[in-house]
Amino acid sequence: MNFSVTLQTAEEHYSSLLKLQTAFSFLCNDLAPFVSEQQCWNRVILHHLKYKELRAKYPEMGSQMVCNAIYAVSKISRLVYQHPSSPYNIKALQGRKLPTVRFSDTCPVYFDSHTLTVTNQQLSMFTMDGRIKFELVLTPQQRELISGRKLLEITLSRGEDEKFMLLFYFEKPQAAKFVPAANLKFDANGGVRQSIGLPEYVGIEES
Repeated sequence: MNFSVTLQTAEEHYSSLLKLQTAFSFLCNDLAPFVSEQQCWNRVILHHLKYKELRAKYPEMGSQMVCNAIYAVSKISRLVYQHPSSPYNIKALQGRKLPTVRFSDTCPVYFDSHTLTVTNQQLSMFTMDGRIKFELVLTPQQRELISGRKLLEITLSRGEDEKFMLLFYFEKPQAAKFVPAANLKFDANGGVRQSIGLPEYVGIEES
């Protein structure tokens, strides 16, 4: 089960969240080429291979947010390169170079218990400008879920109305479905992008 909460942000808080989302997508895109070139998307192995480098390169992101970016790239890469219906499944490509996953600046930011906490109905979350706090208006059922069940994922997303919202996941989200290669759309740069299936914030670049 999951639910979302729209954040009521003051101007300075909105700027901090926008800054964090942009930096998070930049970090993900820094890691993604390594994943495709080395054909490595195991989260634990990626952490051992790239964490120190990324932590030194992006000190303002903090240690845990670097870990969360590694998780985000690993998660999407597993869908792209391992899902049996993906046209980019590593087995289907038969040794050809893997395309690179690209994250737009609207990609969700992944949080965890170190970077986001909810106490009573007050939310405290990490940003690159320091922690900020929000008052949350939750239903009794939502409060019960937060207090009684372990969160699997927390993401910060920006909707079409440009408002930020938090999504709380209490059970594993369903894997995205892939469409046949014939239904793929080509963008102006020649890269292939899923018309449906993968999240809209994810693109695919082929060599």
